[in-house]
Amino acid sequence: MGFTNPVYGNNFADPQVVAVDNVYYAFATNGPLGNVQTLTSPDLVSWEPVGDALPALAPWTAPGRVWAPEVAAHAADRYVMYYTSADTASGRQAIGVAVASRPEGPYVDKSPSPLINQVDEGGSIDASPFQDSAGKRWLYWKDDGNAIGVDTWIYASELSADGLTLVGPTHRLIKQTLPWEGNLVEAPYMVERNGKFHLFYSANAFDKAGYAVGHALCESPTGTCTKSGDPILRTSPDAAGPGHNMVLHVADSDWFVYHAWNPSAPGTDPTGRTMWLSELTWTDDTPAVQPPLHNNPTHP
Repeated sequence: MGFTNPVYGNNFADPQVVAVDNVYYAFATNGPLGNVQTLTSPDLVSWEPVGDALPALAPWTAPGRVWAPEVAAHAADRYVMYYTSADTASGRQAIGVAVASRPEGPYVDKSPSPLINQVDEGGSIDASPFQDSAGKRWLYWKDDGNAIGVDTWIYASELSADGLTLVGPTHRLIKQTLPWEGNLVEAPYMVERNGKFHLFYSANAFDKAGYAVGHALCESPTGTCTKSGDPILRTSPDAAGPGHNMVLHVADSDWFVYHAWNPSAPGTDPTGRTMWLSELTWTDDTPAVQPPLHNNPTHP
């Protein structure tokens, strides 16, 4: 039995999904449902709105530019969210961290300042948590260099056990180097598989059909990373500018969760970026992603 994409047809940019027991929770950039838009589903295909997972913002920010939230489960009653928002002191996008006792929130961030704000590099966005097979927690993010006309880098740092602070050095992994990437790389997401580390990332302008997802194979959570080359997920006849993906393991399969535009109106579609699913398969250490399809033949 197949399903129809998009699985959520309203504005839901930069989606991330977590599974808790037999329920899925999806989080996305600010939109009609609030600062952190939140959905729930029993099957990854049928989604219902929950509301706003971050209804009250931290003292260092204000509504309007709350982007790309991602949640990590630490216990049955402790969830940590990393999100991007505007630092009112510097005027740059920065990364905050909030905590909740339930996956759907409400998440609370009472910090007087952001967790990460690389002001001299244009700011910091797109934080993504990862736990390796040894139990160490890591955080990946992008410096917002394209905001000031300089290079963009994907960074990594180890997190404290509680997920609330960075520990040790920060590491630069990749920057824009390939023609298809345009002026930036962003939206990192790390996967460990058979002892190897796979960094998925998006590149090019988010509101153009050239936006796509790339892949790099890394020797460890902090590099060295070698890019595969061409995008592994790109515009199809059914969807334009697919990107900002994450990977969800369901039973014996892996799935990309990502956003995409209506192909007739990338960047201007009134509905905005909607949430899509595509199956991820592997040949040894090489990933392959099914192109965006309205009528997907395989159900998660």
